[in-house]
Amino acid sequence: MNLPPHSAERDPDFSGAASAALLRELRDILTPESLITDRELLRPYECDGLSAYRRLPFAVALPEDEAQVVAILVACHRAGVPIVPRGAGTGLSAGSMPHPQGVLLSLTKLNRILKLDPVARVAVVQTGARNLAISEAAAPHGLYYAPDPSSQIACTIGGNVAENSGGVHCLKYGLTMQNVLRVRMVTIEGEILELGSHALDAPGYDLLPLVIGSEGLLGIVTEVTVRLTPKPQMAQVIMASFDDVRKAGEAVAAVIAAGIIPAGLEMMDQGAAAAVEPFVKAGYDLEAKAILLCESDGTAEEVAEEVGRMRGVLEHSGATDLRVSRNEAERLRFWAGRKAAFPSAGRISPDYYCMDGTIPKKGLGEMLTAIAAMETKYGLRCINVFHAGDGNLHPLILYDANIPGQLERTEAFGAEILRLSVALGGTITGEHGVGFEKIHSMCEQFSTDELKAFHAVKGAFDPPGLLNPVKAIPSLHRCAEMGRMHVHHGELKFPELERL
Repeated sequence: MNLPPHSAERDPDFSGAASAALLRELRDILTPESLITDRELLRPYECDGLSAYRRLPFAVALPEDEAQVVAILVACHRAGVPIVPRGAGTGLSAGSMPHPQGVLLSLTKLNRILKLDPVARVAVVQTGARNLAISEAAAPHGLYYAPDPSSQIACTIGGNVAENSGGVHCLKYGLTMQNVLRVRMVTIEGEILELGSHALDAPGYDLLPLVIGSEGLLGIVTEVTVRLTPKPQMAQVIMASFDDVRKAGEAVAAVIAAGIIPAGLEMMDQGAAAAVEPFVKAGYDLEAKAILLCESDGTAEEVAEEVGRMRGVLEHSGATDLRVSRNEAERLRFWAGRKAAFPSAGRISPDYYCMDGTIPKKGLGEMLTAIAAMETKYGLRCINVFHAGDGNLHPLILYDANIPGQLERTEAFGAEILRLSVALGGTITGEHGVGFEKIHSMCEQFSTDELKAFHAVKGAFDPPGLLNPVKAIPSLHRCAEMGRMHVHHGELKFPELERL
């Protein structure tokens, strides 16, 4: 069954001998304040940023070093108890939703920057280090960590690795995948693995790309070596207004087709701009049906040349107004508005549901037109923000969970967006991961043989299936029950959860 926000919870069985033995072992490993079992103290850990799905864990463990992580994994492996890793809890796919009979492993205390080498342009950090903290530490050396998700002030590098996070500048500088050189991780048996290296290549099979984006299903990352990027001399943002969302989508494709790779290329529809502007006062054009934020960075000469080229393309694509940031403060305001889209949605609606499909850039206009029709079909509003340059969609469906039936309609709305993403030649996720939220959509995108391959990889790293179970990879039984196609999320059953 899908889990509504205030669904009845199954009380963890603290009376069983096995549970009591595990708790004793965990208390031997951790300090008293680093093991949480009290029901009320468990509440902050019941969900991630997708609060529609909630579960209380059996216990929360907060290790302070890698040795404690190893000991916890060994103990849980021996007891056959599931482990769900968690960073800052900013994820949006219920990827760190607890297992009711498992241990939630919070890695926020492993938050040190262990080494920063400005000559080699790398930093070695623990998994709980905040994304923005890396750039802050590197700033005196004229360097920064390029991936910048909207939650970068809070999200952890371990969570970024788990989801292969991007951000508004991923078009030019890449996702987490392109900015991580090495990870150190612990397997379910307590073995420490190091994947990748500080060099450009590593001997043997390259398993690093397999782990980045694996959502905690393969191992627990404890340490990450990231690539640092020199800060550009300057940057400017063009804010381009359009009187039609389809024109804005076509303009995105035109910019890329012209051979221009902006530092950032983001899109917001009129509803998103209207939600953000009173909150941030970014200076957005509220009369426009859609706006594009196109950033150029580099030397002054490079920026001037690229801004001129982008202006020409945008004007030819039908932009009704063009504004170029006049100084650094205005540039930051333009981006602050885009990065505040999610919290701004929370100001205008009791609840919101953020989707995360990815489509070819040429399909942006078609997708936006279809979403407008879906608003009427489901009787719900949707505001749209996109990493337009790489086709990563973030529609925000606005609803009220206190009104019966609205969550179910929201789920069906989101499922239809993802289904259309696949039909347009895209995927069901870009940077938020599959987690629990999109697991049904995996059945629609991937064949039985492909799903078997995913299960084989999972089994090679985690034979007992204890790491973040019932997430990301659906069982073949579930896909067979769905008929694999055209099933609304609100109608789905989740037999794995029913058996918990």
